[in-house]
Amino acid sequence: MDRFELQRLRDLPIEGVAERLGLQVSKHKCLCPFHDDHHASLSFSVSRNTYRCFACGAHGSVIDLAMGLLHKPFLDACRWLADEHNILILSECKPTPPPPPKPFDVQRYARYFEHPFLNEEARRFLFAGRHLNPAVIRYCRLTSWRDKEGTPWLQIPYFDPDGRLVGIQNRNLMPEPKQRFLFPAGSECVLYNQPVLRLLRPGEPLYITEGCSDCWAMLSAGHKAVAIPSATLFKPRDVQLLCAIHDELATPFHMYPDRDLPGEHLFLQLQQALPNLEHHHLPPGCKDFSEYFNTLTS
Repeated sequence: MDRFELQRLRDLPIEGVAERLGLQVSKHKCLCPFHDDHHASLSFSVSRNTYRCFACGAHGSVIDLAMGLLHKPFLDACRWLADEHNILILSECKPTPPPPPKPFDVQRYARYFEHPFLNEEARRFLFAGRHLNPAVIRYCRLTSWRDKEGTPWLQIPYFDPDGRLVGIQNRNLMPEPKQRFLFPAGSECVLYNQPVLRLLRPGEPLYITEGCSDCWAMLSAGHKAVAIPSATLFKPRDVQLLCAIHDELATPFHMYPDRDLPGEHLFLQLQQALPNLEHHHLPPGCKDFSEYFNTLTS
């Protein structure tokens, strides 16, 4: 098999190959077949024709994907890809561009945070369960609501550095919800608590957390903090924003990664862009900083 044939195999649309291998691809993502995945952690880059799992770290090309799923060595995987039925992927898989996303309706949602209100479930979740500082919750402008079925939701606003509303995350407050999070149409899942970046002084430390709950705990502990929404929602623009803050203010960064593989992988990703990022270890028995903060306040 010469290099031209190999390049033809490498050019096979990776999402088409993935579906031919039995994966169910939706919006350039699917459940990762290389670990026990429940949150569609495997992402496909159509432009690079590659895949990467942001939970277990599996990554590679079309040929790597075939080798991993078929448990075949390189040449056998290439022969499978070169089969006349698989070569048809080139003509069968013609990705259509996704429809443009609906814009986020700022005027509709901004009024919800003018006079925040916390129902009983929200207060129990934030104060009785997590011992958060009420002043922090007021600063973050959290509010709550109930849907038509009476399900209580915590409503979390996302603002840009200038305090403009850019998105909302709704968190289900039921003990075992079928759907934990809900995002309105067009809502941007960006770096959380961006307005704090305008309050940083030169050389003042900033803590990077994973998820809003850890951010509230870190703020309640007296530190300035932002949050990556989750390890699987880590975006280059978030890092670019942090790099700009470092360049402007010489900001030292700190992080207590979650005690799991995605948390440590997120730290390593951030460390590549932020070499001065300092790793802090959680004590045994605490899976994240929110739990650690609970042990300090209970």
